[in-house]
Parts: sequence; structure tokens; C-alpha cells
Amino acid sequence: MASAAPGPRGLRWALGPLGLCWALLGTAAAATNIVLLLMDDMGWGDLGAFGEPSKETPNLDQMAAEGMLFLDFYTASPLCSPSRAALLTGRLPVRNGFYTTNGHARNAYTPQDIVGGIPDSELLLPELLKKAGYTNKIIGKWHLGHRPQFHPLRHGFDEWFGSPNCHFGPYDSTERPNIPVYRDWDMAGRYYEDFKINLKTGESNLTQLYLQEALDFISKQQASQQPFFLYWAIDATHAPVYASKQFLGTSQRGLYGDAVREIDDSVGRILKHLQQLGISENTFVFFTSDNGAALISAPKQGGSNGPFLCGKQTTFEGGMREPAIAWWPGHIPAGGVSHQLGSVMDLFSTSLSLAGLQPPSDRQIDGIDLLPVMLQGKLIDRPIFYYRGNELMAVRAGLYKAHFWTWSNSWEEHSKGIDFCPGQSVAGVTTHTQEEHTYLPLLFHLGRDPGEKYPLSFASEEYQQAVQHISGLVQQHRATLVPGQPQLNVCDQAVMNWAPPGCEKLGKCLKAPESDPKKCSWPH
Repeated sequence: MASAAPGPRGLRWALGPLGLCWALLGTAAAATNIVLLLMDDMGWGDLGAFGEPSKETPNLDQMAAEGMLFLDFYTASPLCSPSRAALLTGRLPVRNGFYTTNGHARNAYTPQDIVGGIPDSELLLPELLKKAGYTNKIIGKWHLGHRPQFHPLRHGFDEWFGSPNCHFGPYDSTERPNIPVYRDWDMAGRYYEDFKINLKTGESNLTQLYLQEALDFISKQQASQQPFFLYWAIDATHAPVYASKQFLGTSQRGLYGDAVREIDDSVGRILKHLQQLGISENTFVFFTSDNGAALISAPKQGGSNGPFLCGKQTTFEGGMREPAIAWWPGHIPAGGVSHQLGSVMDLFSTSLSLAGLQPPSDRQIDGIDLLPVMLQGKLIDRPIFYYRGNELMAVRAGLYKAHFWTWSNSWEEHSKGIDFCPGQSVAGVTTHTQEEHTYLPLLFHLGRDPGEKYPLSFASEEYQQAVQHISGLVQQHRATLVPGQPQLNVCDQAVMNWAPPGCEKLGKCLKAPESDPKKCSWPH
């Protein structure tokens, strides 16, 4: 086991299970570096290690062979912004404010015209890691609000290269501006203007830029002998999908596969860099995705959710079960496969434990520490709550999943060709009206039926016992639930990225329209 550095990261911060272990042993070890690799709209079935038939992810497959594969790992929301807020706060979106009350069970996120963002009252992972001497960098998509008060450097990060929003566009700078790309506090340019994405060919070198940022940051931190947290949140697999020239046309899966191959190559280079610098055994790396593959964009612009039902935007398994790999040479036994029910929120608690810190005690934390799972092979009994906006749609306990509400999307949206479950219609399950099952939940056994096609009989003893257990978990959950102030209710064109910090230096400031706040419309 690694040794502990003296000073505040010794006994003072050795409060998590791993830190306590170090303290009891009387050794003070160097703080563990933390690298979280968060993909965008990548599905459970997109990696060879998870059964993707083209086997085009050799580096990620090797990462899994050298580390631990999590087969039952979940996001906290079937959409990007809420899931990222959950990861960085360790709390469900309904607690941290990343949801809307403009409609029942509606997904909401942070487009350019959103007024809200991550509240100052929320404690983010990088803010807490600073207490243990970490230097923190975010590379890629932030998505927790783009107005100045929500800037990631105001919430614990020391460095940033990336964007506050998705890489949608291009825009005409009249109705809406192109999305800025930031270097720390100031914008460095805008997508499509300074950071090119060719929508016809799919060519963009953004992933290469993000890779080099990661390699340079790791080298700098290794040279300074300071522990670091790297949050590598790249977005090449989010439509419009892109890849650099050397990867275009190399995948059997088309452009989406090209993007996955470039990500796989980049992850391989990051892991190799850690090994070459001699810090791999002191660096915890975790790979996962923010939500399920966007089947609405598949197959050309979207991925695969393997055997699971539906995709992004839904609380069926395809929308919320994610690929997940943990890697920490010398600590996590190679070739491990875990059936632990895990969540992106666990990365918050696990990272704090790695730093010898306890989670905040003044608020409900939904993430658990996965170190006993990864280091000792333990299984921790815990439920998974599937939220869509302000509604608890389903709960998983063990192998059983109970749906209290079902909905894919509305008939109106479906008639426009918006289909979150293409080719997967299941009568009475993938409903186009919001169907309540609170008093008689639809129950599935995910071991026998991972695709959620065969609800258990209401009259069976198996059904009654499982539902009784899950209903008790729901009662306990609701008893402690204090919803946060919803941040995703109000939109206003005036708050778009018209004049981001630093725009005056680049001559890229645009005139904002008059403020006209309105309730955001969330159709899904």
C-alpha cells in the first residue's frame, strides 16, 4: 500500500475508510491522484469488454482486464446536466436542484438560455478535495450553468479547458451565439469559428486537444509532486458526433465508431502516460458515461445500450445503466467483475475516501464509498433510484426493478419521429402517455429479463415479496427527501453566451437582446 505524506493529509484528513486504514498502520501515504473519465451519451454496449461485436476498443478492454468491470453501474439521471451535477455533488438531482417543476417527470438540462446552474449551497467534489491539497482540472463539458456565478473555477476547479454547453451549432450570432470554449477564466474562442467541427465529414481535432490537455496536466502535477484530480469530460460521442482525421473511416460502426475508437486510443495513452511517469499505482482511474446511448441519433450518430430497453431520456435500463471500469494497479485486483449496484454519485464519496476525507455531514449524500467493493470484493446492499425530473419513476433492489411510472415520450413528439426506443416497443411498458403504477408497480427480474420485457405476475408470491421490500425503501427515501430549489425552470435569451468573460480580448463580444425570462419548455 502507498505511503502517506506528512501534514494535513495525514491524520487530520484520514477520516475515510482508506485513510483510517493508513492512520492505524502508522504509515502516511502520498495522497492518491484521481482521474474520472466521463463520456457523453456512450452506451453500456459500446465497449468490447461489454460485448460490442466489432471489438474496436482494445485499450478500454485492457483497462477492464487490468482492473474491475462494473456490470450494474448507473447514472443518476437519463440526461446530461443532472447526471453531472449528481456526480460532482454525490446527491440526486432532485436534491441538488438540477431538475424542473415546469412539468411532471420532465427531463431538463442547461441549454444556452437557461438562467439557473449549480447553487452555491452545493459542495462540489473539487471544493472538498482542495482541503486535502489537491489541484483540480476539468477538461471538456461542464454543463452545470454557463453564467459567471456558475463558472467551474468558482466551484473548486483550478483549471479548465472546455465548454459550458454541448457543441451544438453553428449559429448565426443573431438569434443565438456559438458556444464558447474556455481556457480557465476566459473564453479562448467559439465552436465552429475557432474550434472547428465539420458537420458534413464529422472531422474535428477536439478530442486530440482534450487528450493533450490531460497529458500536460498530469506531467505538470507529477513534476510538482502535488496530488491531482482530473475530470476528463469529453463529448465526441454526443451528436453531432466527431473524430479527428486519422480516425475517420476506421470503424465498422461508421462515424460514431470512429469517435469511440479515438476515445479508446486516448484513454490508452492517458493510462500509458501514468505508467511511464511511475504514478499509476498512486492514481485511481474510473471510466463511465453520463447517461445511456442516444438511440434517437443511432446508428450513425448514436451508440448501443446492449441488451437493455430504450435509451437516453428514459428511466428504462438503456437510459441509465452505464459502462464502468475502475483501474488502480497494485490495489484493485486485475480481471475483477462486480455486480455491485453502483452510481455516478459513488464517485464523489469514493474520491473523498481516497483523499482521506469524509463526506459532508450537514446534508444527505446519496453516493457510497466503493473502495470496499474494489479492494476487498465486498457487496454493499443499497437501492438505485431512477428519477426523471421531479418524479421517482422506478427503484431497483437486488435483481428486482419496480416501475412506479412508465413513459418513453409523448405521442405528439413520437409522431414527429422522436423515438427513444426504436424497434423496442413493449406493450404497457414503453408507453407514450405517463402511466402511473404506484399502487401496483410493474416488476421485472433483471437477472432473468435484463431487457424489461416480461413483467412478473401481480399474483405471484415473488412479486408480492419484492414489491413489499421495495415499497419500504421508497418510504424511507421519501421520508428523508428535501427537494432542492429547482434550477431548470426559467429560460431567457439574454443570458446566452453573447459576451463571455474574455470576449473583449478576442473581439468576440456580441450584443445581448433585452431580458425576457420565461418558463422553459421541456417536452420530454
